[in-house]
Amino acid sequence: MPTEINSANRAALLDLIATHSFKLGDFTLASGARSDYYIDCRITTLHAQGGRLSGLVFYDLIQQLPNADQIEAVGGLTMGADPLVSNTASASAWALAEYTEIRTLAADLELDPEEEPVPQLIHGFLVRKSEKTHGTGRKIEGFLRPGAHVVIVDDVCTTGGSTITAIEAAREAGMHVAAVLCLVDREQGGRAHIEATIPGVPFIAAFTAKDVRAAHIALQTK
Repeated sequence: MPTEINSANRAALLDLIATHSFKLGDFTLASGARSDYYIDCRITTLHAQGGRLSGLVFYDLIQQLPNADQIEAVGGLTMGADPLVSNTASASAWALAEYTEIRTLAADLELDPEEEPVPQLIHGFLVRKSEKTHGTGRKIEGFLRPGAHVVIVDDVCTTGGSTITAIEAAREAGMHVAAVLCLVDREQGGRAHIEATIPGVPFIAAFTAKDVRAAHIALQTK
């Protein structure tokens, strides 16, 4: 089980966010607040390499949780969370496939590989902003099992509103929220709101807006 995030993956992901998702200027945020910068993480998470790297980084973050072996799924509010959910779930499947391949090869060569925990598949679910008015009428699409331990993910955390909506939907469905991950924390109160909503549950940001701004400026000066 990894003890830290793969530093090469993390550095490459930060570089992509700083290159493609960060803009300096005069912007009005969804909250109505003004800002001298804007971060559109979907440009990165829907980028072929950015999507792959965000899934790997989030998968590593989940593996660091004390109850990592209990996590069954990741989910979040559509649509910011969509690529993060899909790529994290895929990262878990690739980890299991790699583990199986190595064990099969070792057996064929009559080798005794180092004992490691078997990677667990982490499935995905998405929370709709409103319930469907047709079909099953579900608010949650994908994985749904009452009692399951899940992780809520989001791309950018500002006030925490979209993350809290996903947390509440998961809990209403009977699932246990074990952690909250965000790709970039703007450090504008979202963490505090989320932690107040779900006390004692870890909130982990892969990067802060300060990290991304610094990386963006560094790239501009090269």
